[in-house]
Amino acid sequence: MRCLGIDYGEKRIGLSYGDELGVATPLPPLTDPTQKARMAVLATVIRQRRITDLVLGHPLNMDDSAGFKARETEAFAARLKEEFALPVHLVDERLTSYEAEASIPKRQRRAVRATGLIDSEPRASSCRISEPAHSA
Repeated sequence: MRCLGIDYGEKRIGLSYGDELGVATPLPPLTDPTQKARMAVLATVIRQRRITDLVLGHPLNMDDSAGFKARETEAFAARLKEEFALPVHLVDERLTSYEAEASIPKRQRRAVRATGLIDSEPRASSCRISEPAHSA
């Protein structure tokens, strides 16, 4: 399985690549000004890396309910499935950004946040998961 981990956001999409060996690598985030442009770059990444599965962070609330962002992510998952005809797996992402940020020395966090790589690191963790929680 070659998976692409995705952290969906309206303005920025964090990415990571997971290969057959189980190694996950953060990729530069998609920060193009329009969603159409971000989707075009995403299509290129999927094609170039021969992605077989998409793993999408599912931002559930701490009480397991699906709030606005979770429903927005579910709609994006449906769009990905339709547009790319690949399996899309939703993976609970509660606290992943917190964990990723905690792994960065405090003095470097502001600079790392500005690069957008903090959005890609949680997805790298998701790509290490061999069995996604469920498919969209």
